[in-house]
Amino acid sequence: MQSINNAKQELIIRACERGITKLRDFMILKNEISTQFKIDSLPNYGLTQVYEELLKKKKVKKNSDIERLLRKAKMRTLSGVAVVSVLTKEYGCPGNCLYCPTEKNMPKSYLSNEPAVMRAILADFDPYRQIEIRLTALEKSGHSTDKIELIIMGGSFNALPTKYQYWFVKECYRACNNFQFSIFNQFPMINYQKKKKNKITRYQDSKLNLVELKRQLQIEQSKNESTKSRVIGLTLETRPDLITEKELVKFRDMGATRIEIGVQSIYNEVLKKNRRGHDVSETIRATKLMKDFGFKVSYHMMPGLYGSNLKKDLQMFKDLFSSQDFQPDQLKIYPCVVVKDSDLYKLWKEKKYKAYTDKQLLKLICDIKKIIPPYVRISRLIRDIPEESIIAGNKTTNLRQLIDNHSQKEGWQCQCIRCREIKDKETNEQEINKTKISRRGVLYTPKLNKIEYNASGGEEVFLELIDNHSHLYALLRLRLPVGAGFKPAPTETAIIREVHTYGQALDVGQIGEDAKQHKGLGKNLIVQAEQIARKAGYKKIAVISGVGAREYYKKIGYKLEDTYMVKTIN
Repeated sequence: MQSINNAKQELIIRACERGITKLRDFMILKNEISTQFKIDSLPNYGLTQVYEELLKKKKVKKNSDIERLLRKAKMRTLSGVAVVSVLTKEYGCPGNCLYCPTEKNMPKSYLSNEPAVMRAILADFDPYRQIEIRLTALEKSGHSTDKIELIIMGGSFNALPTKYQYWFVKECYRACNNFQFSIFNQFPMINYQKKKKNKITRYQDSKLNLVELKRQLQIEQSKNESTKSRVIGLTLETRPDLITEKELVKFRDMGATRIEIGVQSIYNEVLKKNRRGHDVSETIRATKLMKDFGFKVSYHMMPGLYGSNLKKDLQMFKDLFSSQDFQPDQLKIYPCVVVKDSDLYKLWKEKKYKAYTDKQLLKLICDIKKIIPPYVRISRLIRDIPEESIIAGNKTTNLRQLIDNHSQKEGWQCQCIRCREIKDKETNEQEINKTKISRRGVLYTPKLNKIEYNASGGEEVFLELIDNHSHLYALLRLRLPVGAGFKPAPTETAIIREVHTYGQALDVGQIGEDAKQHKGLGKNLIVQAEQIARKAGYKKIAVISGVGAREYYKKIGYKLEDTYMVKTIN
């Protein structure tokens, strides 16, 4: 063990001395070190911690190239944030959907062998422990955990007991606030000097007071505004028929910025056959309400449902973006599969239901991606249901890769946000104007593109910064209300529903010459949005800010009003 640790130290020191910037050169050096120390293959695990230890002992100097090379599974933070998903425990579900698995002691629609569920089981569904485990894994892999996009899964969140909802969210914030990472012990430190105060607390409904829970949540949120691991976005899952103004006010109290709703289909006959429990009018109503509150709206869509077909499914996605009633900001496309613990399994056994073949599904998803507008992000294409649990339907785990290969052969490119994100692509200096800013390295200023469309009784303005290849650097969603408008404020208030800068996530305040974040791109878009709102006659502009992003908006003139960051612009 000591020999391996010494080899790792030697690897990092030599890599820094040689100024290695390419992965290929790093791997060649790694093989040299392995031979020198008579190790078959020097493992990658723990290299980031060795580097941090050498930094602390001043044996090496801070090196952004080495940090980039040491970062494992870099896709996890290439969208500019660290996504952390946690799962609530089982409390029953108001729905009785035909396709939904009903495994005992599992949240409705989730299976115990899914990766996210397995992590939750390991933590006994405790939110504090789930976040602790996830942040530790990200830190060990060399990822920044300063900007967290927290996703709370488990089905219809607001169908759970109200006390449990507040307790769960409060514990999520508390875990982020208390998280520190030890590079020496390689496990999270929970501020041991205050160990009793910060210990994990179990949920006991009979002992909790709702007023006190709300007070504790506000305390943790206040801490999170300036702590290291900040929750800059919070996503909650629910059903369209459970969306009300009262529920949305509660979601804002919790700091939620995005809501995912299980739409599945926009055709009433399909919804009825699958026992969804609501019709399309509920989806239309909920979508407008969420947008008027400023939430980002994500639809879960399910092609291949009982009673649908390939032609109808393709038309469904066309209708999503041709009708003003829908126009979601994000999509999770979950092709219907047959699992044993579902009523759909019985229909499949009786040969009354047939799933799409791999070839049919591939063509359908390709046709769908061809019509997706550039202001929409397809965040997921399949559920993480293990192959052994799928009786019929898609078992291809690399479906997105197959679609990318197919599009390259046919010569078309998906225009959704995820496919256009700049990620870690090299910047072509001849195609992008370059402006030097003192103490901030280089600021790339790609061209501004504006897309306007009507949706849910309001005007939407989508601003994006892109290069000549349409690679996306940053975006902003501005809603200009019409009529009743923005619910928590008067009609003279416009609302920014999202601001996001893409590229590798950086720590708060960190500057990287090759990075896309912290170069003023988001601030540039906010200024543009303020000008658009002012010209349209709005006196104020509000931002549905995550708790951890409030400090950012305070620095550019916004003040906290209720749960929104608001600025007078007239």
